[in-house]
This record gives sequence, C-alpha cells and structure tokens, in this order.
Amino acid sequence: MTAAPSAATPALLAARFITLEGGEGAGKTTLSKRLAEALAASGLPVLRTREPGGAPGAEALRNLMLHGHVAWDPVAEAMLMFAARREHVAKTIRPALEAGIWVICDRFADSTLAYQCYGHGLDAAVWRKLADVALEGFAPDVTLVLDLPPEAGMARALTRGLPDRFERLGKAFHARVHAAFREIAAAEPKRCALLDAAQGADQVFAAASATLRERLGAPL
Repeated sequence: MTAAPSAATPALLAARFITLEGGEGAGKTTLSKRLAEALAASGLPVLRTREPGGAPGAEALRNLMLHGHVAWDPVAEAMLMFAARREHVAKTIRPALEAGIWVICDRFADSTLAYQCYGHGLDAAVWRKLADVALEGFAPDVTLVLDLPPEAGMARALTRGLPDRFERLGKAFHARVHAAFREIAAAEPKRCALLDAAQGADQVFAAASATLRERLGAPL
C-alpha cells in the first residue's frame, strides 16, 4: 500500500526502512498500518510490506512455507526465507527507498534468526552466511520489537482463524522465539527498540511514534 506524497511533504527527510518484529499475535500488522497511515497523513510516501512475501516470487515462497505440510530441515527453511527476502529487497524494498518512499515491513531478517536459529536450533553462523549473501549489508534503519509473553500472543493469534505452520508449533518453541527477540533487541540497541506490546494499541502506537521521531526525525 503506497501513499503518494502531498504538497506538505516534509523537506530533507530521506526515505527510511523500518521493520517490526515480535512473536505471534504481538500486534505488528496493526502497528504497521497505523504508522503508515500517520506518516502518509504527514505528507510522506509510504509502502507497507511483509515477510515472507512482498514480491511475486517471495509471496509464492510464503504460501509454501506457511501453509504447506513439509517438515523442512532448518537449513533448508532458512535458505528459503532468505531467498524470499532477497527477492523482496531487490524487487520491492530497494526500489521504493531509491524512489524516496519510506518502507514499513512486518518482519525481516531478525525473524529468521529468532525462528530458525533460536526456535529450531539452526547454527547462527549459517544465518550470518545467508544474510551476507542475500542482503550484502543491507539492514533496517530502525527495528521496533513488540514484546508480548508468548501465551498472550498465541491467544491473540488463534482468534484470526486457522493457524499457520509456525503458529501450530508448541509452547516451548514460542518461548524460545520470545527470548530471542529480547536478546536481539538488547544486542543492537542503536537499531532496535523494545516496546511493551501488552499495552493497548494506542499506547504501543504512541511509544513507536516517539521512537521514530527521536531516531529518524519522523513527523509523527
């Protein structure tokens, strides 16, 4: 979803890449929509996108990975995630940024680290190699990590309909993923901001907006 710039577009604001991370049901989709609407209302062009997906080839892989019935080897699964991500960056994210469009993405490389490495036990060295090849140093400007206990997140997620392949995984898996996101945020405080997603949607949006104002000068 792209919003065209208006005559009130803030001057001298370079396009930025913002990612939202967190476990199942943390509220990433809701927050990304509100942030995109607020930035567009201020006059900035905005693209909302998601992972896995965001480009035709990546969407095909999304359907395979989330709704297929294959029990992937962790290395194979991570390779598929990064293949989708490479397409997404090459076909959607980079072109948007080069055109001056701000990009808000629901999940990015941190999710592969959390789900495939912490969740499934993939060696983080494999993740780093795949990231080096697929992304060539490309990274978000800011990552908002929505922190919600996995039990609460899964209760929210299961109200959305039939669970996908990751939502069907057990409590121990989701506990590892939750811990992973907290560790990722702590390890990269300049890029990541940990937000309390147990708050109401308005409070989460306010905290996210304050972070983007402070770090990127976003007109929120």
